[in-house]
Amino acid sequence: MSTKQLDVQIMGQSYILGCPEGGEERLLAAVSKVDAAMCKIRDAGKIKARDRIAVLAALNLAFDLPEAPSGIATTTTAAADIPEASHVRLTQLLKRIDQVLEQDGQLI
Repeated sequence: MSTKQLDVQIMGQSYILGCPEGGEERLLAAVSKVDAAMCKIRDAGKIKARDRIAVLAALNLAFDLPEAPSGIATTTTAAADIPEASHVRLTQLLKRIDQVLEQDGQLI
């Protein structure tokens, strides 16, 4: 499966994201949700640090996910219950977020 790169903006910051072919629309929808969630938190004026805004937005978005039917892993499931491929991908995404935040050099 080939990967495509998309240039997106989240909270005024540019990011280049990898995306599998055919997943562009889904990724852009996710970017839009993340951007809206982060801007809402920033605009409330209580938190200025970008990394804290990102964590709160991620928690809010995860909390708002519809509950999975019984037998399917949910966001509150222990890490050991997450399928290996999902766990690896989640770890990669978290590392990438950390790298971007480190490179940015700004917290607001």
